[in-house]
Amino acid sequence: MHSTPPIISLVIPFLNEEAVLPKLFLRLSEELARIPGYHWELILVDDGSTDGSHQAIRRHRSSFPGTVRLVQLARNFGHQPAVMAGLRACRGDASIILDADLQDPPSVFPAFLEKFREGFEVVYAVRQNRKESLWKRVAYGSFYRIFRRFADVEVPLDAGDFGLISRAVRDQIITMPERDVLVRGLRTWVGFRQTGVPYDRPERDAGETKYTLAKLIRLAAAGFFGYSTLPLRLATWLGL
Repeated sequence: MHSTPPIISLVIPFLNEEAVLPKLFLRLSEELARIPGYHWELILVDDGSTDGSHQAIRRHRSSFPGTVRLVQLARNFGHQPAVMAGLRACRGDASIILDADLQDPPSVFPAFLEKFREGFEVVYAVRQNRKESLWKRVAYGSFYRIFRRFADVEVPLDAGDFGLISRAVRDQIITMPERDVLVRGLRTWVGFRQTGVPYDRPERDAGETKYTLAKLIRLAAAGFFGYSTLPLRLATWLGL
């Protein structure tokens, strides 16, 4: 009796990525062809795009070696809510979260899946080298270290949303009532067996980044106020 191959869901939020989506489909089809033994599901979450992203998806979706589903949000809610919308739509035994700009390279998937087969429920990618602007490298590096210093959970350094979570972890995360979502914080908070996989983060393949300085500050605030009791303690002391 043959067991059914595991289903792996790829959760990819995007905003105005008309230029990069054809390259994304090409890279995914090339990389997944090298990974036998799985069924693939692609969950594309449109976070309020106003360009030709939908036309690009229609033109290239047939090249994906699996099921393609589009989740269209009513407006731009932001990257983290878009990731959560994609996770709620998943049907896989495990989910891999990545961005559409190919800075999260699909070539890391085999390492994720190897750790998943070893019994890890969370496999996060750890950035070693970032081919990005100096201000962004400094901003992200500072965020992770400050967050780790004050958070009440042990958050791994230099690990963003790019990674794999099991269905059990996903089921826990989507039930969380948080409004200011930080997926990497929830992923750590729910527990389960976790490990990291190092990788080099390349430059964006096409288009422009949607993460402005203001959005990065809001992301940092969500982590600081959502996963640390320090703000509450400071408010208490100021009140006294």
